[in-house]
Amino acid sequence: MKKLNRDFFAKDTETVAKELLGKVLCRKKDNKIYRGLIVETEAYTQDDPACHAFGGISRRCESLFKKPGTAYVYLIYGMHHCVNLVTDKEEYGSGVLIRALEPLEYVENSNGPAKLCKSMDITKKLDGCDTMQEDSPIWIESGLIIKDKDIIQTTRIGISKAADLRRRFYIKNNKWVSKK
Repeated sequence: MKKLNRDFFAKDTETVAKELLGKVLCRKKDNKIYRGLIVETEAYTQDDPACHAFGGISRRCESLFKKPGTAYVYLIYGMHHCVNLVTDKEEYGSGVLIRALEPLEYVENSNGPAKLCKSMDITKKLDGCDTMQEDSPIWIESGLIIKDKDIIQTTRIGISKAADLRRRFYIKNNKWVSKK
């Protein structure tokens, strides 16, 4: 499989969220490459009250304002990591949360953003990684092309602000989706 380039991520966030379905999240650690098929995503943009970038750039979310394809890793509830990939353009805070993976290589239960980060050992240490770099420990590879008819678009999970926005996407009938 081929590593995705910056142009893939330098598009409208919702478009990237849909197009990431079927792609492969990769994590190199201890001479192993962990791989999982992306089956569920959520889109967040700085004009969205649920986005960490909504209030502008801060220490917590500065990675969201970097080049498209940068990893933004953060903690929720003080103990669980989540990973986003920056989209659109530099200096505009937007990204796609990877919500669930179908395990491919060395990945265990990944039907939720915290579970997938735990399974792939994605932590704050990876925040700000440019996935385009040759030696990046995290990147996205091409995989399947999912047809529009096989993509479900619905509201996001676990948020209270802008909860009515239909910015969650998942592959229809995939058993690894976190919540149908």
